[in-house]
Amino acid sequence: MITNSTLHYTILLGIIENGIAPNVEKLSKILQVEENEIVKGLYDLQEYHGVVLHPKEPKIWVIHPFSLAPTNFYVKSERGQWWGNCAWCSLGVAALIEEDVKIITTIGAETKQIEINIIDGEIQEKNYYIHFPIPMKNAWDNVIYTCSNMLVFENEKQIDEWTERHDIQKGDIQPIENIWKFSKKWYGNHLNPEWTKWTVEEAKQLFEEFNLTDKIWMLEDSKERF
Repeated sequence: MITNSTLHYTILLGIIENGIAPNVEKLSKILQVEENEIVKGLYDLQEYHGVVLHPKEPKIWVIHPFSLAPTNFYVKSERGQWWGNCAWCSLGVAALIEEDVKIITTIGAETKQIEINIIDGEIQEKNYYIHFPIPMKNAWDNVIYTCSNMLVFENEKQIDEWTERHDIQKGDIQPIENIWKFSKKWYGNHLNPEWTKWTVEEAKQLFEEFNLTDKIWMLEDSKERF
């Protein structure tokens, strides 16, 4: 019998080691269960918000912090190369890899390309900001859209101009170094074979710990997992 935890761990390990997610056939061989059990497990994991599958097939599209489709965040190290879903996720990839990484992205997903280097666990370019326009309580309404809007900027003026230009509501603005520290804790348990998602209460506590107190980060009381 497979669980959300074992399936999640196996998928993440495959992505880290090979740069791609194992498909149903590969997962069946690794976990030594029938393919129909893997398919059911993937849909169960999606219901748990542990993975996002393609709309019409049990193929992995996203398993946070990794995207299996091209994004605006390219992360590479001596070990491999990956796509992060967003600014937060790309830092989460770095947290899981636990080695020197380079994140290549563009300001506001537009034309100016930048590099963010993490060396010996320290972010080198501390003068960037991450914009969070989508309320966390609505993050899973359309998680692909939510992630695609978590972008890097150089200053608040850029964010003001960007939100007006694209008719996207201005949200919370966080120094990249704070989100790096937050990402290390948020994603720190993701590669645990016994992984479970944070509860809403645990998520709220983590937000508070890293001074993520803007209304964007507010979650409604719930016994569910975030």
